[in-house]
Amino acid sequence: MAETMQSLEELSALKPATPEAPKYEQKIDKQGRAYATGKRKNAVARVWIKPGPGKVVINGRDVEVYFARPVLRMMIQQPLVSSNRNGQYDIICTVSGGGLSGQAGAVRHGISKALTAYEPDLRGILKRGGFLTRDSRVVERKKYGRAKARRSFQFSKR
Repeated sequence: MAETMQSLEELSALKPATPEAPKYEQKIDKQGRAYATGKRKNAVARVWIKPGPGKVVINGRDVEVYFARPVLRMMIQQPLVSSNRNGQYDIICTVSGGGLSGQAGAVRHGISKALTAYEPDLRGILKRGGFLTRDSRVVERKKYGRAKARRSFQFSKR
């Protein structure tokens, strides 16, 4: 029994070291771009970013043409503004599926992920802002015996 007893110093040496936070690496292709896929509702956006004057092109069109509403343009710029990188990256996107609001959310998600691929140090800022989390809310499917997902058909007593 006395052989199994150890001093406190020996026991503390047996304790495993605390694991370090994972180090994220920069992921850049041969053209010097970072790629990411963003999703929101039924929209999927493929996003490439590279250093440049801050031009944003979506499906071959300028951002002011594609997203005419200022709210959607502001939504796309949020990750860049929160990380103080506004006007430092050119952004090229191809987006498909869903409506304009879902597409803007998908582009925002893709830009955030591409920024972390290009500059891994920005991950903490973007994570705190909630830009890296995929918004998983989607439209509920229609059920049989119902007018919509939950709405019943109109009831008439007579």
